[in-house]
Order: sequence, then C-alpha cells, then structure tokens
Amino acid sequence: MGVNGINTSAGGYESSTAGTKRSQPDNQAGNSVSNDAAAVYERNSASDGGKKVYKRDNETIKRLLEEAEQRSRALRDLVEKMLLKQGKTYNEATDIYGFLREGKFEADPETIAQAQRDIAEDGYWGIEQTSERLLSFAKALTGGDPTKADEMINAVKKGFELATKAWGGELPDISKKTIEATIKKLEDWRDSISEEDDMTGYTGK
Repeated sequence: MGVNGINTSAGGYESSTAGTKRSQPDNQAGNSVSNDAAAVYERNSASDGGKKVYKRDNETIKRLLEEAEQRSRALRDLVEKMLLKQGKTYNEATDIYGFLREGKFEADPETIAQAQRDIAEDGYWGIEQTSERLLSFAKALTGGDPTKADEMINAVKKGFELATKAWGGELPDISKKTIEATIKKLEDWRDSISEEDDMTGYTGK
C-alpha cells in the first residue's frame, strides 16, 4: 500500500488545514524518508508560554505524492510489458490487480530480480520504507502534531480497506505487515507527546 491510500482517506483533514508551505530538502527517489522530515512546527513567543504551532508541510506532501505516482507508473509499465510479451492487449480497462493477484503471467529473470529488490526488507516497496513514507506523510498532513495521530491511524485503516477492495481479495502478507508497522509507528509518535509533556509542561491544548 502506498501513500495514495492515506491521501484519499485523509482528504477531509487535508482540505480543512491551512496550506502554509515550508521548504524541505528533497530526498532521492527510492530512499527511506526520515521520521523528522515532516515534523514542521514553530514556537510562539514567550508570552504564549512557548506553545507549539503546527503547520502542514505541503512541500513534503507534494514530494511524496509525486514519488508515489512515478513508482506506480513504473509498476504499470512493468505489467504492460509482461502482458504484451504474452500477446495480450493492455488498456485502461485492464484489471492490473487481478492480473497480479491470479499470477497468470510469466516474467523474465530480470523482472523477477527487480521485483524482489523492490519488496525486500530494504526495498522501496518493502515494509520499512513504505511504513516510513506513510508516517512521514501523516506528519506532513498534521504539521508534525502528535495529537492528530489517531486521525491518521484511522485514515491508514481506511486506506487499507480501500486497497483490499481494489485488490479484489485478501491482500498479500507484506501489505498486512506494512499496515501493522505503520500503525505501530503512528502510535509511538502519538505516545511520544507524554514524554514531551513531562519535559516541557506542554498540554497540547
């Protein structure tokens, strides 16, 4: 599951949040995203008690969505290549998910090797990198506000439901483990506010 799923589910939150931009250093495509990349906030003046003001990180959101689209396009191109090799026609009506789910295709060694690299532990579509991108996307949407973590967890769960429906059946085990890892990271981020409160006295209100 990519960032598009959580983007669809969190659309309501995104549209109702201020669109203040803040530039972030671009990561190279395929690299894992740092947990802190989307944590954008500032402190008000001392008269306000140093309370944090969270701002949505549009720059990170844009980068993650563009990267996801590029990778998704590469996957579609790979599927088209396999279909054409088997003498079949590819068009927008082709059920790509069904094609992959049923496994009724033959792949050359190069394609198999690339797919294995992509879903490996340290691969772009592997559990770690994918869960990190979803976490970074959630932080970007909320401006790094951990009090919004539960909203993001619900969005991730909704995205998983939509992905399952689009797949047309039970998702592969790697997808389930990715969602579990993502939710765990979001919960850890949410719970980190308790530690911060102990150090700063910040209440999140």
